[in-house]
Amino acid sequence: MQHSNYSTRLKTIWDDAVTQYQNGNRAPESYFDAVTLAELASIGLNAMDVYDPVEDFLSGADIDFTTFLLISDARRDYFLNKQNGKTSAHTLNSSTLPAKDIEVRGIIWLSRMIPKAIAKLRGELPPETMYCCSGDRRFFEANNIHPAEFLRVAWAYENENEKLIDWVIARRGS
Repeated sequence: MQHSNYSTRLKTIWDDAVTQYQNGNRAPESYFDAVTLAELASIGLNAMDVYDPVEDFLSGADIDFTTFLLISDARRDYFLNKQNGKTSAHTLNSSTLPAKDIEVRGIIWLSRMIPKAIAKLRGELPPETMYCCSGDRRFFEANNIHPAEFLRVAWAYENENEKLIDWVIARRGS
């Protein structure tokens, strides 16, 4: 994918996925040809990175192309600059995520959100786990955080969970 116009290309890919979903296609593995999959892979994305937000968008969720683009940009930046364009060989086991009702310093979902965000940054989420799902969006709304912003801060504090938690608490209070 051309770096100079990747956002325009992502918009075309998004629009195509929206059309396919509206036409009844619910098989994400059939959405993209090999060339498009290679383009997505060149910036650290895969078919589910597009399908999941499109599905939620068309189901009336508070997610749109701009949010998808900003999340994708954070992943792209991490992939190109931290991973040097190399895909991780690891995939998160979703059953290892903390339970949805566990609190960290009184904040529900935060203990789950941290490893999920790191896995998103690294391209390690399995197909059944979506970053910015409805539970994530409730967490972001309750804590006054944009999903892409959380990825960037998770990257900044990648190995310092306490600093990330402090940041969330400070944001929550603002």
